[in-house]
Amino acid sequence: MADEVLVERRDGVCVITINRPGAKNALDRAVAEGVAAAVDELDASDELRVGVLTGAGGTFSAGMDLKAFLRGETPAIEGRGLCGITQAPPRKPLLAAVEGWALAGGFELVLACDLVVAAETARFGVPEVKRSLVAAGGGALLLPRRVPYAVALEMLLTGDPLDAPRAAEVGLVNRLTPEGGALDGALELAARIAPNGPLALAATKAVARGSADWTFAEGWARQAEITAPVFASEDAREGAAAFAEKRAPVWRGR
Repeated sequence: MADEVLVERRDGVCVITINRPGAKNALDRAVAEGVAAAVDELDASDELRVGVLTGAGGTFSAGMDLKAFLRGETPAIEGRGLCGITQAPPRKPLLAAVEGWALAGGFELVLACDLVVAAETARFGVPEVKRSLVAAGGGALLLPRRVPYAVALEMLLTGDPLDAPRAAEVGLVNRLTPEGGALDGALELAARIAPNGPLALAATKAVARGSADWTFAEGWARQAEITAPVFASEDAREGAAAFAEKRAPVWRGR
């Protein structure tokens, strides 16, 4: 498992790399457990502020490992979804750095991430219907929340892929990079996020993700529950003091 998922810390950023390039980073049980453990580490660490998920060898992930599936393995973690993130994403921001293909379950991992940086040559797809299957790992549920409904349904019903420039046009991809530059681009974006208050980052993500399921009236009350502890925190006072004193803030996560 340790070899199939590599975890590296870089200046408050947790870089999680699916490391099965010979199998196009297909998802087996070891990968699932490795990714789940890495995002648990991300959430538990006071030093880590942002996660970046990527794949080795020029491919993000070709999806579920069918050979492993035939052996009885599943890349889903009970109660948490694919690789432990599609149903229960981490509290902290998670970025996808995509090179090459992100297909089926691989694409569903992208959808579990908050922001996406992709090489101009990357391609995204949910081809399940071509095999009389359904993108039930999050594709059919999450894609219509990320792109216009008609675009999502075209991808889901045809099974045809979307190239990275088009994915950026419809809002799925935040930033495009030259081929080979997705990880550097994601790290650059992560470096814009990591210096911010950790409590504020987690609360902001919780509100933004949760709001899709709230009514307008309910949203204000739910938002207050999440944000009130942040406004009352030591970090909030530190942020104001640092601004007044024209210095960098020192966050304590409390």
